[in-house]
Amino acid sequence: MATLVSCAPKKEQPKHPNIIYILADDMGYADLGCYGSKRIKTPNLDRMASQGIRFTQHYAGTSVSAPSRCSLMTGLHTGHTQVRGNLQAKPYGQVSLKTGTQTIASCLKKAGYATALVGKWGMGVEGTEGEPSNHGFDYYCGYLCQVLAHNHAPEYLIENGKKISLGNKVQYMDTSHWSKGLGSYPIEKKKHSQEVFTEKALNFIETNKANPFFLYYSVVIPHDNGEAPEGKRYSDILSFAPYENEPWTESEKGYAAMITYLDTEIGKLMDKLKELGIDKNTLVIFTSDNGGNSPDGFKTESNYPYRGEKRDLYEGGIRVPNIAYWNGTIAPGRVSDHPSAFWDFLPTACEIAGVKPERPFDGISYLSELLGKSQKKHDHLYFEFHEQGGKQAVIRGDWKCIRLNVSKTDKMTVELYNIHDDPQEKTDLASQHPDMVKELVAIIDQNHTPNPVFKLLEMEKN
Repeated sequence: MATLVSCAPKKEQPKHPNIIYILADDMGYADLGCYGSKRIKTPNLDRMASQGIRFTQHYAGTSVSAPSRCSLMTGLHTGHTQVRGNLQAKPYGQVSLKTGTQTIASCLKKAGYATALVGKWGMGVEGTEGEPSNHGFDYYCGYLCQVLAHNHAPEYLIENGKKISLGNKVQYMDTSHWSKGLGSYPIEKKKHSQEVFTEKALNFIETNKANPFFLYYSVVIPHDNGEAPEGKRYSDILSFAPYENEPWTESEKGYAAMITYLDTEIGKLMDKLKELGIDKNTLVIFTSDNGGNSPDGFKTESNYPYRGEKRDLYEGGIRVPNIAYWNGTIAPGRVSDHPSAFWDFLPTACEIAGVKPERPFDGISYLSELLGKSQKKHDHLYFEFHEQGGKQAVIRGDWKCIRLNVSKTDKMTVELYNIHDDPQEKTDLASQHPDMVKELVAIIDQNHTPNPVFKLLEMEKN
C-alpha cells in the first residue's frame, strides 16, 4: 500500500519577539506626564504607559551614566561591574568593557537576533576592546565617548568605526579644560543627533522586520551641555517648541523642548512598528540611565517626590521611570510596584529569547511581572557611586541604608530610611534601629568586590 503524504503546509513556528530598549539620558522620575509632570508634554510615552505597564519602583544601575549602562548591559550590579564610574581612559572615552564580557547583545545573538546600538555607548571607543562591535552588536551609530555626547549637535558621530559628518560647526574646549579638549558646543547647527538616531533606528527596524531583532536605542536627551556658555546648556535643541512663548528661562524651555521632541521621535518609532505589522511581536521598554539633572526651574519637579538627583544614591538619583509596551501580551493600563533594576533586564531579555546566559549575573527576570504572573523578587538591591568620596546603598524591603564618604573612614556616615513610610527620605532612623543598620551594612560589605581601576574614590566627572 502506498504511503500517504500530507500536503498540508507546515505550521510556521513563531519567531522570537523583537526587543527595543529606549534609554533616556538624565531624565528624572517625574519628567513624563504619566509620572506626574504638569508642564512637559509627552503624549506618546503617556499613551505607551496607558497601553502597557508602568513601574513605580524601578532603579537604574547607579546614579551616573557609564556604570549604570554597564550594569544594564551585563546584568551585574555596580558592586560587580567592570565599569563603576565615569573615569576617562586613553586615548579618549571611558573605560572599556573587556573582550569576552557577557552582554545582552552577545546573549541575543546566540538566539539568532540582529542587534544594533543607536545612540550613546560610554564603555569603549572605536579601535578598543570596548567597541560595541566587540560585544555582540552587528551595527552601531552614535557617540562612543560620553564627553562628545554632551553636544547634541556635534561635528560628527561614529558609525561602525567611522566618522560621519553632521555638518555642524562646533567650538571645542582647550586641553586645559577637564574634558581634555573633547567637550564642545555648537556655533552653527544644521542637524541634531536625535534626527540621525531616528533615521538609523527606523532603518534598522525596516531592514530586520522579518527576523528577530534587538535595538538598544540609547538617546542623549535631556542631558545638558556643560561646556556651552552660561544659559545655553539646554539650547542644543533645534527648536524650543512648544514652549517658546512660556515665561521660562532659555534653559527651562530647552529642557522641556528636548523631552517633548524625544517623545515625538518615539511616536515615529511606535508608528513604524504598527505600519510594519510587528507591534504585536515587539517588546518596547523606556527608561532613564539615572535620576534627573534638570535646570533650576525644574529642580523641584524633575525627580518629584523623591529626594536627590543625579550623583545621589537617594531615591531621586536612582529611581527612574520604566514603561513596557507589548501589544496583545502586556495587559494595558497596569501599574506595578515590583522593585526591579537595570541588572534585571539581561535575564529578562534572555528568557524572552529562549536563551540561557552562560556567565554569572545578578538580575532576576521580570518577564512574569510583564505577563501578570507570580513574580520572584530580590532579597535586596545594591548600588555604588564612585565620586564625592564614595557612596554605597542597599534596599531590602522597606528599608534603605546609605553609606557616605566611604573612602574617608574618619568621615564615613551611615543613614537609614524606611522608604515605604518615608519615600522622601526625610527622617534618618539609623540611631533608632542599630540592629537594622548592622544587618544592612553587612549586606553592603558582602556585595562590594574590589576593582583595581575603580576604588571608592573621587572620579573625574562627565
